[in-house]
Amino acid sequence: MINSLANELREGTTKSHSMAENVSFVKSFLGGVVDKKSYRKLVANLYFVYCAIENEILLNKDHPAIKPIYFTELNRKISLSQDLNYYYGSDWLNLIEPSYATKIYVERIHNIGRQQPELLVAHAYTRYLGDLSGGQILKKIARGAMNLSDERGTKFYDFDQIKDEKLFKNQYRAALDSIPLSDDQIKNIVAEANISFTLNMKMFEELNASTLKIVTMLITNTLQKFRQKSKSSFVITD
Repeated sequence: MINSLANELREGTTKSHSMAENVSFVKSFLGGVVDKKSYRKLVANLYFVYCAIENEILLNKDHPAIKPIYFTELNRKISLSQDLNYYYGSDWLNLIEPSYATKIYVERIHNIGRQQPELLVAHAYTRYLGDLSGGQILKKIARGAMNLSDERGTKFYDFDQIKDEKLFKNQYRAALDSIPLSDDQIKNIVAEANISFTLNMKMFEELNASTLKIVTMLITNTLQKFRQKSKSSFVITD
């Protein structure tokens, strides 16, 4: 008999977690190679994903599997809206659209919300605990890479209603373990969490092309500066 959904999710998604960290866009991000154009597209895609997750969780908030993990302080829709207003301007909602991979991701969330609401637990776990665990590090990287001078542009990483993130994560894991589920349902949720990781990876992979362009641009600029410096170092004498 399976006793802990939290443990099963952690252990059952280890491989997927590692694979996600090795997607080119993610590796570039962690390495500090982030440009505003790619980042704002990521924020736009995440806006559609979180709208889907939060709408379906709200619709199913009284479901036995959802009620224990219904924490409105986790909601990201408003913070993502603030970031999109910063990057796109006040008309941002008319300027963004989900990428192909994002549309598939969103459709999956709506489908399980209608047919198997307990599987929403997997998507909430994958996104929210990930945001809480590495959010501040990613915020620092993004702000440094894009030379952001104030607090605007990275509100997505701020959980203003959560004072102690470590304590909250422990409470969330306890809430996961309190959900009344059969062993088969737990296995299905773990399987769905791995699907969630895959959907996230597909979304990140779409951003690889833009990232590669940025890397190429940086290399080209560095080479040009090096050549200019080399030319200026020559002194012609009679």
